[in-house]
Amino acid sequence: EGVEYIEIRYEGYGPGGVAFLVDVVTDNKNRSASTVRMNFSRNEGNLGETGSVAFMFDRKGILEFDKKKINEEKLMEIALEAGAEDIIDRENFSVVITDSNNFESVKKTLEEKGLNSENAEITMYPKNEIEITDIETAAKILKLYDDLEDNEDVQEIYANFNISDEILEKIEE
Repeated sequence: EGVEYIEIRYEGYGPGGVAFLVDVVTDNKNRSASTVRMNFSRNEGNLGETGSVAFMFDRKGILEFDKKKINEEKLMEIALEAGAEDIIDRENFSVVITDSNNFESVKKTLEEKGLNSENAEITMYPKNEIEITDIETAAKILKLYDDLEDNEDVQEIYANFNISDEILEKIEE
């Protein structure tokens, strides 16, 4: 009670040139700035100025579908007819991307046709992703992500990297 919370978005670069947007809700702006800065610097990253990476992301609706549970052709046909912008093929998932304003209507149409997503949200989606193929760089990026996630003020983390399941398995070994 009597505490004022502030929403702040930090922008920075991690290992491999990966862009990060970090949304924070805090009662102490100075503490948050220093801990987020420390998270970046301890993990070979650096905090950037406002606007330094935000232009690399768009506010989009995403719906993820397990490839084992759906017919990909049916998904593509229905999603595009419903107003989806794109469908991206991942290793285990098909990702339907919508304008944030069309998200609910696309989601509802897919559900009415029996296509239920594993995950559905409006998020900051990267315009371009960086494919991380080096195990050492991937491990450093994941360490930065984990450290940011452990920060009690951090609410959301958006980044433009993609690490294959194969590389993730090697890191876990």
